[in-house]
Amino acid sequence: MERKKTKPIVNNTFYDTLHEQWYEGQNHPIALLRAENAARNPWILETITELVGKNKKVLDLGCGGGLLSNTLAQAGHEVTGIDLSMNSLREAQVRDTTQSVTYLCRAAEELPFEKNSFDVVTAMDLLEHVDHPKAVLEEAGRVLKSNGLFFFHTFNRNFLSYLMVIKGVDWCVPNAPKDMHLYSHFITPKELEHYCKEANLTVEKMQGLHPDLLHSSFWKCLFLKTIAKDFRFIFSKSLATGYVGFAKKMGHKNGPES
Repeated sequence: MERKKTKPIVNNTFYDTLHEQWYEGQNHPIALLRAENAARNPWILETITELVGKNKKVLDLGCGGGLLSNTLAQAGHEVTGIDLSMNSLREAQVRDTTQSVTYLCRAAEELPFEKNSFDVVTAMDLLEHVDHPKAVLEEAGRVLKSNGLFFFHTFNRNFLSYLMVIKGVDWCVPNAPKDMHLYSHFITPKELEHYCKEANLTVEKMQGLHPDLLHSSFWKCLFLKTIAKDFRFIFSKSLATGYVGFAKKMGHKNGPES
């Protein structure tokens, strides 16, 4: 009798083992996530201020150790961060210098909030870690107010992204967890735009985000198998690997919002 093939599962359990590595580890892929945040966070803050304003209600989906949530709170926003990793949430709370962020252990596919509750929703490095990204987008659209912004960062699905994001991390980072990313869970820009449209969100901007290949820290990582503290990511026009952007909620699907 032929055995059924087991469907691969994204390994999200390693987040519970990170603890202080969220902010301090250099021999783990989480250091790459910090470098991504160093590039993304200022852009996110600037875009929110420019298009929505200051002191807004923000929901950070898959907030992890609070790398974005705590930065948003420091800028004066009223922030709620949700994640399924309790240990990550504890680290996020400890690192919250404002002690104002509300951290909750919840799934992004079933949010415990009323519709039209937030001015901004973010999903950084989350969509490729869930089995049903469309459901996450639908919930984001539901809890957003009209003209609210949805920020995202995920990975394109092609050979180059497979080579860089999966194999490259496996080769260059000694402590890379197995199945941290699955190629099948990567999302093309067209797919993401379609998911957004179905959730009543209109994509306003997409741009690439990838390691600075000309910086010495990239080559140190490649040859020395360590992530330097000055490892950095840069924005580009190419969406071939990682890409970030935001969408706007233009109104309720079935007419004016109540």
